[in-house]
Amino acid sequence: MTRSIVVGLDGTKQADAAAEWAAAEALLRGTGVHLVYAKEVAPWIVQSLWSRESEEAWAEEMVARVAGDLRERRPGLSVTTDLLSTGPVPGLVAAARESELLVLGSRALGSLAGYLVGSVGLTVAGAVERPVVLVRAGGGATAPQAPVVIGTDLREPVDAVLGFAFEDAARRHSPVHVVYAEQLPLFAGLGPAMVPDIRAAVAPEIRRSLDELLDPWRAKYPDVEAAPRVVVGSAGLELVGAARDAALVVVGRRRRRSTPGAHIGSVAHAVLHHSPVPVALVPHD
Repeated sequence: MTRSIVVGLDGTKQADAAAEWAAAEALLRGTGVHLVYAKEVAPWIVQSLWSRESEEAWAEEMVARVAGDLRERRPGLSVTTDLLSTGPVPGLVAAARESELLVLGSRALGSLAGYLVGSVGLTVAGAVERPVVLVRAGGGATAPQAPVVIGTDLREPVDAVLGFAFEDAARRHSPVHVVYAEQLPLFAGLGPAMVPDIRAAVAPEIRRSLDELLDPWRAKYPDVEAAPRVVVGSAGLELVGAARDAALVVVGRRRRRSTPGAHIGSVAHAVLHHSPVPVALVPHD
């Protein structure tokens, strides 16, 4: 059995949705789920003994409830739990090191519920070395064998991103849709009278490059249909649009070990906040 899928809980419906997604994914992978709650660390002077004991009792009950629900709905699934006292960011980052992947709850832009995904969740997603999947509550069920959508950039190393996506699609018996967005230069906004439409010129060449990029993965996963698509415009908007009929969106994140804080890139940031389906954020060098 592979390592467990770690789920960060915070008592919100988004985190509950993350746990449900992780349980279904664990069954596909033949592994278990490890539920963790990482409490905020407050100085002793502002946190009474009563409040600390009250939070711990609430956290134990909340984690036990989620674990019990998962076991009841999926008999045979291994579900373990843990309460972390080191704070959300260091606790979740440490837990992710021992995991197959980390799953967090995600909220729509502008929502205030929970710490996931707000500044804490984004910091964790930008810091861990494992893939992170962010799940929105109330996203609705996707159709059987719905595609796995991949956002790719030919200028970046994407083997880790493609590998994650093709493996997940193979488990789901789903196709992959590979989206490459070519951003037009600013002066293109002047209109066709000033600038010729370059899409006809650039699309075939990019499509050939995408096919060359995908050929080794098609050979490795012959049962996974891979369809590349070249679009002109915003990568974030195009991926969010493609997500409407998808099971999962997979995007990359460059590792920045020497730079503190959340660094996930503008495209990934847009997709995380607006995708109606789960988003996998895969680190690469």
